[in-house]
Amino acid sequence: MKIKNSFFNKLIAKGVLLLILLLSFTSSLMAESFTIEMADKLRADGRIYAVLAVMLIIFTGIIAFLVYIDRRISKLERKNKP
Repeated sequence: MKIKNSFFNKLIAKGVLLLILLLSFTSSLMAESFTIEMADKLRADGRIYAVLAVMLIIFTGIIAFLVYIDRRISKLERKNKP
């Protein structure tokens, strides 16, 4: 029983230490402003549209790839059906 108690005591000590560290980090994060400077800069320069266009192209490519793979898998399933 003594081994289990020491294990749980160490576990609780680590949990308390982790909680203290997390609470100290959140206080420093709350001190920062909530504005996103990068997005404001991109919006001011007009480059936000280029970023959105690239994201849309990547998203469209991923969707097209998934549809292509789905069709190939469906074709293989129909072919191998007994």
